Amino acid sequence: MLARAQRLHREVFTPPHASSRGVAWEPPTDVIETADAVLILVALPGVDPDRIDLAIHDGVLMIAGERVLPQELRTAIIHRLELPQGRFERHVPLPAGRYGQPSSGVANGCVVIRLPKAGRPGRSTP
Repeated sequence: MLARAQRLHREVFTPPHASSRGVAWEPPTDVIETADAVLILVALPGVDPDRIDLAIHDGVLMIAGERVLPQELRTAIIHRLELPQGRFERHVPLPAGRYGQPSSGVANGCVVIRLPKAGRPGRSTP
């Protein structure tokens, strides 16, 4: 079981060859639906949620940005660097429905994107 977990970790965090769009890696995500919103938890340690681009097109949420080594660490001696660096992009299919304006924040080491459900009978749109 440990070997399987390590293999999955390598598959998720091993950067593929950069695409023509310059995308170097895809962050892992969880999608959770509540009665009034869809929450997307994205493993993006060290990435400021205000610097993440979000867009919804044809029922798919696009999450994009860049994780870069802070300037003050670029001259440091690095003994291990396992967190992926560079431009990331992830396309997350959403449950059917309409959504209001996304908001994001950080909780428990993950970026949390909240998509409020829009157009629900008996509810006002935020």
